[in-house]
Parts: sequence; C-alpha cells; structure tokens
Amino acid sequence: MADSLPTRIQLEIATPERQVVRESVEAVTLPGKEGYLGVLPGHAPLLSELQPGEIAYTTSSGARYLAVSWGFAEVLPERVIVLAETSEFAEEVDVARAERAKERAEQRLKQLHEANVDFERARGALMKSIARLRVASHLADGDK
Repeated sequence: MADSLPTRIQLEIATPERQVVRESVEAVTLPGKEGYLGVLPGHAPLLSELQPGEIAYTTSSGARYLAVSWGFAEVLPERVIVLAETSEFAEEVDVARAERAKERAEQRLKQLHEANVDFERARGALMKSIARLRVASHLADGDK
C-alpha cells in the first residue's frame, strides 16, 4: 500500500528574539525571493530565501497573517521552518510607525540622484513597511 500524504503541516516561525509560531496548519503562503510560494501538506522539499512580505497560514480556526522581513524557509512534506529577521502578527503592527517608515522610504527613492542614497536599502525598507501595513489591514477586514 502506498504511503498516504500528510493532511497537515507543522509550521515553525522564529526570529532571533523569539519563537513566533509553532502549530499544525493546513496550508502556508510564503514570500519567497522570486515570488510567493503556496505550500500544502506533502509539498516537495525546498529551501527559499525570503523577502519582506506576508506569511499567511490556515488553521481549523481560520487564517492568520504575519509580516516578515528577510530570512529563509525550509519546506518539507510535513514541516515548514521559517527563520526570519523580524516577524509581526497583524495585532502587533504599529500602523502609524509603518506609515512613517513607508513615507521615509518613498522619499529616499525619489532622491536616487543623490550619491548617498542606497537604493536596495530604501527599496527593502519600502517593501517591509508595505508588508506590515498589508498584514495590519487584515484586522480592519475582521481577520486576525
């Protein structure tokens, strides 16, 4: 008899400061370096660098959302391990601070002609602030 595929995935998300998530989930979406990755139980093994973005995962009680910035994800058929530089649930995002960071990054990107503007750093800051605001918007929509 053939081995059956798992029906759930063990999701583990950690930052240098804390373990953020450790639970059994039904599906995960990750912000991979080359685009978003959808992961279901039984997924083929892979490693991916992460870019600033939104992690979404589904449990029996509904969807959860986190903003993450940079890191790595290891995907195995029964487990996803995420090591991220930072991670915040929607309810942890300081929206006013994220808005100010977004505005600062946009201003830096408008000043690219100045020699002291680091394009990649400004672009990364903009991506991170947009991810934080997108995750926080789920609270307004009634999601967690």
